[in-house]
Amino acid sequence: MDHLFLNVLNVVLPVLICAGIGYSLALFKAPFDNKVIGGIVSRVGYPTLIISHLSTTKIAVATFLDVMAAAALAIAGFGALGFVALRAMRLPVRAFLTPLMHGNVGNIGLPITLLALGDAGMAYTMGFVVVVLVSIFTVGMWIPAGEFSPKKLATSPIIYAVIVSLALMATGYSLPQPVAKSFDILGGLSIPLMLLTLGHTLASLQVHRLGRAVILTVLHLIMATVIATALVWAFGFTGAERGAVILCCLMPSSVATYLFIDQHMPEYGPDVAGFILVSTLATIVVLPLALSYWI
Repeated sequence: MDHLFLNVLNVVLPVLICAGIGYSLALFKAPFDNKVIGGIVSRVGYPTLIISHLSTTKIAVATFLDVMAAAALAIAGFGALGFVALRAMRLPVRAFLTPLMHGNVGNIGLPITLLALGDAGMAYTMGFVVVVLVSIFTVGMWIPAGEFSPKKLATSPIIYAVIVSLALMATGYSLPQPVAKSFDILGGLSIPLMLLTLGHTLASLQVHRLGRAVILTVLHLIMATVIATALVWAFGFTGAERGAVILCCLMPSSVATYLFIDQHMPEYGPDVAGFILVSTLATIVVLPLALSYWI
C-alpha cells in the first residue's frame, strides 16, 4: 500500500508543484501575460505537441479514433446531464453548462496521463484533448455568446495537426529529423506553460458562493463517474486507452471556459470561477483515489 501511495504522489505532486509555481507568480505580481502564453500554447505548442507525440508513438489508429469518438460522446453526455441538472437547480444554462461540459484535459490531463500511463497513455489522451479543445473554442464560445460561428473550427491549427498526425500514423512515414526535433522542442513547452498558466489563472479568479461551487463539483464528479463507466463498457477499452478515458472524464472544469463566461455573462463570472477553483482542488483527492482503486 505504501508503494502504491508513493506512485500516486509521484504522479500528482509534480502537477501541483508546477501549478503552485504559477500561483506564486501571481501572488508576487510577476509579469505573466496569460493571453500571450495561451495564444502560443494553442497556436504553436498544442499542434507541435500533437504531431510530435502521435507521429512517433506506436498506437492503433482505429483505437485512437475510438478515443476521439468517446471524447465527443463524453462532452455530449456532460452536456445532456448538465442541462437537466442546471434546469432542476434553476441555474442559468448559458453560464454554467460549458464549464460542466469541458474538463481541464490539457493543463492537468496530459501531464497526469504521461506520468501515470506513459507515452501511449498520453497519445490516447491527445485524442481526447483535441476534441475537447475544438469544442471549447466552438461550442464553449457559442453557448455563452448565444451565437454560432463555425469560422473558429475551420481556422484551428489543432485540426490540421491531427490530420497530419493521422496521416503519418496510417502510412508509417515520419517527419524529417530536423523538423521532428524542432517539434519536440516546441511541443515540450506546452505542458509546463499550461501548468504555470493554470496556477496563475486560479490565483486571479475571484471566488463567490463557495457552497454552490461545492455542489457543482460533486455533481460534476458523479456525472464523470457515470460517463466514464459507460464509455469504457461501450467501447471495450483496456490498458492505456481505458486509463486515459477515465482520467480525462474525471478532470476538473476547464479554466478556458471561464474566459468566455466572463466576457459574455460577467455577472456569473465569480460563481463559475468558484466552481473551477473547487473542482481543481478536488483533484488532490480524486486523482489519487482513481489511480489507486480504479485505474
